[in-house]
Amino acid sequence: MRTILYILTTLAVIGLAFWAYRENYATQESLAKTDQLHRDIRITHSRLAVLRAEWAYLNRPDRLRDLADINFDRLGLLPFRPDQFGRVDEVAYPAPPALILENAVEVSGELEEEEQQP
Repeated sequence: MRTILYILTTLAVIGLAFWAYRENYATQESLAKTDQLHRDIRITHSRLAVLRAEWAYLNRPDRLRDLADINFDRLGLLPFRPDQFGRVDEVAYPAPPALILENAVEVSGELEEEEQQP
């Protein structure tokens, strides 16, 4: 009986060691993937910061004004004037669509006729 107990205990220890070994490598793989994702996120954030800086540089008012002056003949861009803006009450909103009832049924007359029949 003791021999069977020793064999089962040994097999249990070997099985748990194998499980711990697999879990260790799975954990290390997950940590490596997480580190790679963090690196990718940092790279993407830095690229985004560069793109935002380039966008701010390209949209400088003096640069845009110079481009508008250079391309005035082709584009015809002029500065906004206050009288070009409208008021909210001047906006023409479309009328709501009319509700169209097809195959309408009169139900109140049917109820009155059923109540009078008994």
